[in-house]
Amino acid sequence: MNHIALYREDHSGLTGVSNLFIDTYMKDANDAQIKTYLYLIRAQSANLPICISEIADTFNHTEKEVVRSLQYWERMNLLKLSYDNEHNITGICLLELQPEKPLAPVVTLLQQDRPKEEETEAIVVGAPPKPSYNADDIRLHKQDQDFCALLCIIEHYLGKPLSIADVKSILYIHRELAFSNDLIDTLLEYCLERGKKELRYIEKTAVAWYENNIRTPEDAKEHVAGYDKTVYTVMKALGKYYTPTVHEVDYINKWRNSYGFSTEMILESCARTVMATDNHRFEYADGILSKWKEQNLRTLAAVREADKNFRSAKPAANKQTAEPAFNRFMKTSYDFEALEKEILSN
Repeated sequence: MNHIALYREDHSGLTGVSNLFIDTYMKDANDAQIKTYLYLIRAQSANLPICISEIADTFNHTEKEVVRSLQYWERMNLLKLSYDNEHNITGICLLELQPEKPLAPVVTLLQQDRPKEEETEAIVVGAPPKPSYNADDIRLHKQDQDFCALLCIIEHYLGKPLSIADVKSILYIHRELAFSNDLIDTLLEYCLERGKKELRYIEKTAVAWYENNIRTPEDAKEHVAGYDKTVYTVMKALGKYYTPTVHEVDYINKWRNSYGFSTEMILESCARTVMATDNHRFEYADGILSKWKEQNLRTLAAVREADKNFRSAKPAANKQTAEPAFNRFMKTSYDFEALEKEILSN
């Protein structure tokens, strides 16, 4: 995708985040929207060129999520977008923040998502506002056996009794956002795997999912994976051809973001893993990459040099064996048998 010109309406030279943005605008925005806007401020202050794909790669979002985030801030009058004849974004003008935040329309037509061969327009529905539930609302829904069962399941997930505020959040997710029990189950699993048990966080995640048109557990899994090309490339490299689970995506994100490995290095670890085992491949690949991280091996050339040094350090008698050097390296450099026993014992 071509680079986009980024400029701002005012030239006050500010490079920080406005208190007005934090106090008025940020609290109602989702994760992707906040990260996208902060990225724009950073790029503008440093006069850096940007493109949609770079923002998406930086925060592990899809390009469509980034575009929707930009259009959200345009509705909030924080920026103005320019388009070419094919409805590609060509310019972003950062506007001066206003004390009074405009109300976002419930339905917004997105030209960016319009199919080029059709005249139809994609529609994004904003999340409905959360009602001020009263005691009668709570009492009425507590008489619903299905809703009571849902509350019991959520209490079991969270490991604590639910407060009135918690019940109101669940009621909002279940009734106003129309999340099915299966989708709520997926939502809870997603949040709990990230160590988030607060209903406030879970509710905000549900709103973000709703605004991203997530209506089924399958939609949620695809959203978590982010349709990230690297995620699916790694999955295929490990011989897995299904939609990745949250846990598997977390592994891949750790390798890229926490460990800081390039896709090339991750794929090399996958290739070695596939040659070594048919089971627990994510764990094996994680073991390889953890070892490379400890040894500060950041390129394939460095890995191959380490392989060569390892082989040259072996006794001469071992070098005369007919076994391929790659297999010797895998067996001696990584004790996969011990690793597998450790995995199975956990």
